[in-house]
Amino acid sequence: MGFFNKIFKEKDTTIKTNDDFWNWFVQNEKRFFNVVKNRGDVEKEFFDELSPKLAELKDGYFFLTGMIDEQTADLILTADGLISNIVFVEELVAAAPKIDGWRFTALKPAVDIENFNVKMEDYEFKKENLSFKYHQDPDFPDEINLTIVHDEYNDENADIINRGTYIFLDNYLGELNFTTTIDTLSVTGKNNAIEDLIPIEKLKAFLAWREKEFIEKYEGTRHDTEKDRYDMLEAMLKNGKPLLAIVNKELLKWDSKASHPWIVCIDVKYTANENGLPNEQDYQLLNNLEDDVMRSLKDSDGYLNIGRETAEGLREIYFACKDFRKPSKVLYEIKRTTSFELTYDIYKDKYWRSFDRYI
Repeated sequence: MGFFNKIFKEKDTTIKTNDDFWNWFVQNEKRFFNVVKNRGDVEKEFFDELSPKLAELKDGYFFLTGMIDEQTADLILTADGLISNIVFVEELVAAAPKIDGWRFTALKPAVDIENFNVKMEDYEFKKENLSFKYHQDPDFPDEINLTIVHDEYNDENADIINRGTYIFLDNYLGELNFTTTIDTLSVTGKNNAIEDLIPIEKLKAFLAWREKEFIEKYEGTRHDTEKDRYDMLEAMLKNGKPLLAIVNKELLKWDSKASHPWIVCIDVKYTANENGLPNEQDYQLLNNLEDDVMRSLKDSDGYLNIGRETAEGLREIYFACKDFRKPSKVLYEIKRTTSFELTYDIYKDKYWRSFDRYI
């Protein structure tokens, strides 16, 4: 009987859905709570059990925990800054049941700068030694291009100051804002002095103002797909094999690119013939896959197909999107079900400079 009980117990605890995970958590939450409250071996008695259960659900969940007060433990689930995982963290936390003694938080929240600093090796990162400068380019007016100034930055300590500054901003701004609102970020020191430095404690308000301004500027903006025209381009690689591209040239001329700032790049590997191109069967299957993506990510909903490249056993498919959450879910599901080896990346590029090579 013990053997069969073990089989059924393992089957019962298999995690396939968010509800499965929370059902498992509820069964163990009192034990986990005591470990956190009593400062036990959190790594061994909590995280070593939590991590594989989250991994059954999906790769890419990270977590932090601690006590908010004597009666409440906080479990923070985080995507560790990976855009394509944010929506899954948000939805998992949204599905959490109410459990006495627990608070569940999606993504690292913003902290109060008055009571926060980061220490890394011999350096501190705090409001007293950090400031920032905003750079505005008239050719790219919607980009948020920032330089953070740390008083002690120099060529010798650049790596550690960079890492510490990023950790500080991730906590000060909160994971979501830090990941999604800044387009370009650099770190420097006072010796490279930038005039008109702004205290770091004003950065949060500055970003909120720019985001509000951006949303109002592009609210309701749509691209007229009726005028779209796809051109066939062909190039020769250094090895003499062809590269074929189909590109929406009319879309690349659009003057409101920043309204669709999220770029999706889908890489699909196929078995190549002697020229590096797909055989007839794979060619049709690749087209079917692209059609599946376009049925889920409709241009009328804010997902615009830029085009694709095909060469050396790899097809790359490109979309410009109004948001990153739906593409994250659609592509995760397609990756799970397709017979092709498929990977994807989602990143911010407000002016679609990734595609300047086509213009």
